[in-house]
Amino acid sequence: MRITTLAEYGVICALHLARRSEEGPITGREIAATERLPVDYVEQILLRLRRAGIVRSTRGAHGGYALARPAVGISIRNVIAASESTTFDLHCVSHPVEESRCSSAHTCSIRPVWLLLQRRIDDVLEGVRLSDLLHEESEVRERVGLDEPTTSPIGRHALPVLQ
Repeated sequence: MRITTLAEYGVICALHLARRSEEGPITGREIAATERLPVDYVEQILLRLRRAGIVRSTRGAHGGYALARPAVGISIRNVIAASESTTFDLHCVSHPVEESRCSSAHTCSIRPVWLLLQRRIDDVLEGVRLSDLLHEESEVRERVGLDEPTTSPIGRHALPVLQ
């Protein structure tokens, strides 16, 4: 799997909006400047996120973009799928070696592995919420199950999909 520029920038833009959710709308140009991203990419991504219902836009002098719903209700999979339209490109579908070999009518012992990988990637991305990324890296590592907690507060566990 390869994370595309659109997917990465989409997560950066959505996270930026989550961090400032109490401050009101912000323009795409301001997000681009703050995050040091190309304005054209940011505007394109925000339009895609708006179409997917992840962000809302407001017109006017104090207009701009804001999250359409709380960060806890937005998965990273939602953001990547809206930004890129897919989270995992099944190469045998998008770029078949040859039509007869890669058609669904032909049996392929490799395809189930790619389908399983696609499902697992989507499950992991669905299990991580935008709100999970509002913490420092060490906290996020614990939340996703990469590191053991340095302290053991009651109720803190890795995300269920990663256990």
